Amino acid sequence: MVIFMNQNYCIVNQATNICENIVLWDGNPDTWTPPPDYLMLVQATTSVMNWEWDEQISDYVMVEQMGQGQIGFTWDGSVLTTNEPKPEGPIPSSDGPTVDGAQTL
Repeated sequence: MVIFMNQNYCIVNQATNICENIVLWDGNPDTWTPPPDYLMLVQATTSVMNWEWDEQISDYVMVEQMGQGQIGFTWDGSVLTTNEPKPEGPIPSSDGPTVDGAQTL
């Protein structure tokens, strides 16, 4: 007996090598069949290259991550890569919101 688990799949158009959608699917072609000429990649186990802030050099660098594939990423046969340009400036502070002016409770 085969047990299928629902998980996110990146749907990659094989003509363009672009991830066009993310779908929750159990992997069973009897319940749903992916479109022809599309590659289904399990999002959680697919390597991606994405921008990440590097504290040591105070700049964004491309790093390999797992499970971060998104719509618009390009597939090269082994890894999905973001098509977003390198972010500008430092990473936004996570110290909480900045408020200008008076506040009332």
